[in-house]
Amino acid sequence: MNTAMNKIKITCDSTCDLTRELYEKYNVEVIPLEINLGGEFFADGVTITADKVFSYVSETGVLPKTSAIPTARYSEVFKKYTDEGYSVIHINISSEFSACHQNALNAAKELTGVYPIDSRNLSTGSGHLVIAASEMAEDGMEASEIAAKLDEIKEKVDASFVLQTLEYLKKGGRCSSLAALGASILQLCPEIEVVEGTMRARRKYRGKIKKTISDYIKGRIGGRDDIELKRAFITHSGVAPEIVEEMKALVLELQPFEELLETVAGCTVSSHCGPECLGVLFFTK
Repeated sequence: MNTAMNKIKITCDSTCDLTRELYEKYNVEVIPLEINLGGEFFADGVTITADKVFSYVSETGVLPKTSAIPTARYSEVFKKYTDEGYSVIHINISSEFSACHQNALNAAKELTGVYPIDSRNLSTGSGHLVIAASEMAEDGMEASEIAAKLDEIKEKVDASFVLQTLEYLKKGGRCSSLAALGASILQLCPEIEVVEGTMRARRKYRGKIKKTISDYIKGRIGGRDDIELKRAFITHSGVAPEIVEEMKALVLELQPFEELLETVAGCTVSSHCGPECLGVLFFTK
């Protein structure tokens, strides 16, 4: 969608978890993070998918390591466009989760017309900003105006998800073994939300996957009148298609979103949340 006429290029990190079709539709260049599986290196979403991450963790009991995109790589991508007269809007995962944003800032210092945005979010919470930036560029806004608007609207992104296992958070040092064991025995599935750029636990749901996801969706969006209904994402890490379809129907029953998009979480996000995690992400008014 972004045209050469307004000379703005939207770029983002692979953590934004949009589909290849959406990246192509909105003419976005994606810069992948590096995933290290036992000394073997892969590009997130390019040479590895989350399924391989889950298999690796199942076989080894060890989480993969993710590496922030280095400053030199950002410089290479940004300069490619600034040399052609483009301004660049780049959306990063929250600076609370990764050094990516700081590295992008360092690269931008050496160039003119590059605007790294700290999304203060993850997954399609950041992805919402990617699409918003592209739409603003298509509408003819200047790059500096888009950057300022993104910094304003990022506070209105509502991002949350419900986990089916605490094992990955435990392995990553974000949850104690005792808490993970207790949650497993009691069949408790915590809802995690992103607040002020970091994650925090909210509610706990009990039961099997379909019930916990359904209860989470009802608890998150049911009866609310502060939701912007233009677009929402259902983003998940390998939930069964028939359950996803039921949850899409439930979301639209509770809130009549004009566009409801399904995406699958990439390796970076999946390596923290584990398999069968699902979230509904949207803007508030």
